[in-house]
Amino acid sequence: MATVPAPAPAGRPITVVGIGADGWPGLADSSRQALREAEVVIGGPRQLDLLPAEATAERVRWPSPLRPAVAGLLAAHHDRRICVLASGDPMFFGIGRTLAETVGADRLRVLPHPSSVSHACARLGWPVEATEVVSLVGRPLDSLTLALHPGRRLLVLSADAGTPAAVAGLLTARGFGASRLRVLEQLGGPAEGQLDGTADGWPHPAGDPLNLIAVDCAGDGVRTSVVPGLPDSRYESDGQLTKRHVRAATLATLAPAPGELLWDVGGGSGSIAVEWLRAHRDCRAVSVERDPVRAGRIARNAAALGVPGLRVVTGPAPAALDGLPVPDAVFIGGGLTVPGLLEACWAALPPGGRLVANTVTLESEALLTEWYRRWGGELLRLAVAHAVPVGGFTGWRQAMPVTQWSAVKPSGPAVPPADAPPARPTEPPGPTRPPRPTRPPHPTQPPAD
Repeated sequence: MATVPAPAPAGRPITVVGIGADGWPGLADSSRQALREAEVVIGGPRQLDLLPAEATAERVRWPSPLRPAVAGLLAAHHDRRICVLASGDPMFFGIGRTLAETVGADRLRVLPHPSSVSHACARLGWPVEATEVVSLVGRPLDSLTLALHPGRRLLVLSADAGTPAAVAGLLTARGFGASRLRVLEQLGGPAEGQLDGTADGWPHPAGDPLNLIAVDCAGDGVRTSVVPGLPDSRYESDGQLTKRHVRAATLATLAPAPGELLWDVGGGSGSIAVEWLRAHRDCRAVSVERDPVRAGRIARNAAALGVPGLRVVTGPAPAALDGLPVPDAVFIGGGLTVPGLLEACWAALPPGGRLVANTVTLESEALLTEWYRRWGGELLRLAVAHAVPVGGFTGWRQAMPVTQWSAVKPSGPAVPPADAPPARPTEPPGPTRPPRPTRPPHPTQPPAD
């Protein structure tokens, strides 16, 4: 559930003009005419400097940080003819998205220019649809890790002149030092140029800040699957880790979809949140962990596995859940017996939201069984055994079984559905059994990922 800024005050249509390194001569007639007729042109310093004297509009530079200032700046000129300049295609990692979210797409007239990606694929002979694009503009370098696979072709949008060397360093550190890098500078302009080399011996000093990096991935880096269930060894852990096969089954039940937000409560090593984020670049996640040492470990795991955007909240749940954005799904990996935790997570979900909880203790299993009786869903037990040496032979070693309850929150009043399983199991025919003694409250268990 992405947060969309409140629209700016209504006003005249806004024209968004894409411009390349070739400047004014490379613009289509419609784009030139829009800039001639504008009363104010808003853009970055580099783009504004490409305009000739015949574009007589007032030139306004975007402030930094840009996004918080967009609505106010547009509102200040709402009664004038506004043009906004963008690099290349405004709707491809450009200002166009921010403008559409701020004022609404209906108010925009977008005049695109060929993007740097289109220019790069034309120079390299790469099919655009088969080339993965990763932007490092305003994004952590570690986010490139998610795209690293032997034989893949990547185009990396650079933040500045230092990005190529930083990318070369990351590739080398991740075992992809044999990758070929080509840095394409000033694409489409009169000063266009190209630098070539391999990541592990990148020989070039910082060049033009307007550049894009083409990567032919090669090397002996660790193979990383694109589906959930990474090897446990890929995680730094103190033992609080949802193990590989249970993790894969849990992610399948959580069912991540693009743009959705997960709460990972009792993060441990962060593996559930990490692999939720790895499912799609638009997925979002918050990992809640009460132990500061584990919280730091979660952040390191996220960076190492290519999802540094994971938000880590340090504090005990349910108190630490206050103020978090509404989740589409919640995973509870520890602390189920903490008073009010399960209730708070269920209450936070909107209708249609999913909740999945795992446990290995009888006390928490009893709690999940009661919630299953109230709300339905699915209650199952996951058991995994590994073959191990037994003397000169081989036998099975059984891991602790994991009880998992999952449910989709219904719409309507917050009461159990009419078709929920009965509150108490039906006794088989026979003599009445004496009541069982009440079990004393179990002390709070430590969170476990």
